[in-house]
Amino acid sequence: MKAWYGLIAVCVLILAATIGVQGLGLRMFFGVVVPYAAIGIFLLGVVAKVMSWARSPVPFRIPTTCGQQKSLSWIRSSYVDSPHTTLGVVARMALEVLCFRSLFGNTKAAIRSGPKVIYGSSKWLWAGAMLFHWCMLVVLLRHLRFFVEPVPAFVVGIASVDGFFEVGLPEMYLTSAGLLVGLLYLLARRLGEPRIKYISQVADYFSLFLLIGIATTGVLLRHIVKIDLESVKSYALGLLAFSPALPQVHYLFYVHVLLVSVLLAYFPFSKLMHFAGVFLSPTRNLANNSRARRHVNPWNAPVSTHTYAEYEDEFRQRMIDAGLPVEKT
Repeated sequence: MKAWYGLIAVCVLILAATIGVQGLGLRMFFGVVVPYAAIGIFLLGVVAKVMSWARSPVPFRIPTTCGQQKSLSWIRSSYVDSPHTTLGVVARMALEVLCFRSLFGNTKAAIRSGPKVIYGSSKWLWAGAMLFHWCMLVVLLRHLRFFVEPVPAFVVGIASVDGFFEVGLPEMYLTSAGLLVGLLYLLARRLGEPRIKYISQVADYFSLFLLIGIATTGVLLRHIVKIDLESVKSYALGLLAFSPALPQVHYLFYVHVLLVSVLLAYFPFSKLMHFAGVFLSPTRNLANNSRARRHVNPWNAPVSTHTYAEYEDEFRQRMIDAGLPVEKT
């Protein structure tokens, strides 16, 4: 039922845009008001969330490590799995963000007859996540051609490589197909594995169906409906210049815009914010140098202390009378 709720929510959004544009003529609302509101919510939400995380106290070094910490000079340490320098932290973060290194080493567990716990590889999850995230990045970079003029050379180069096989007219981009395949795999995994399905919430399914809707409408606009891209670019440049000119194109374009807008507005309040959270996670962005340096909690409130010497000065005679050892007689 949770999956159905997520799917129904996305279908309602699609139906709302279709009826609003086709039946009620609300092109201005779905083409201007909704995108501006979504961008505002996205920017304010992301900044507020990041500021909230940045203000959270991290009094101790708590990096998650998988290797030997640096200690004695003759003991070989792990510079990436247990970094003790800033350069090591940067290398670890780069591998984590670009290659999902920790997910690559992830394992899954299952109970077999006996009972016996069996551990196995979880590389398919890593492959599906890599496929989705990298394809999503390339798709976003390709879309820069609608928002800048002239189009940067690297965007043209990415589009050329992406459509290298020249399948169809216009050519089918590899990342468009890869994005859908990655999303469908993540959805099938969430629906097919009982343990994952048990802990999944409506928000998890909603995010997946929303992304699938965006990818599907994008593919349809490019290969089936084939709208005028020049008018779309004029519309996008107009949005940035606060003088949008609504394109007279197929209503599916406004469905696509609404789904993207909902994704932007929903982004700061969802699990999708892990794209910023990974950089602010103390388990990832701290050097593991607790053996080399003493870390004092900067948020410790000043407290009055009573040393043992002061304690003995206060109770020395009573301690002697009780037969307790004292440092001073």
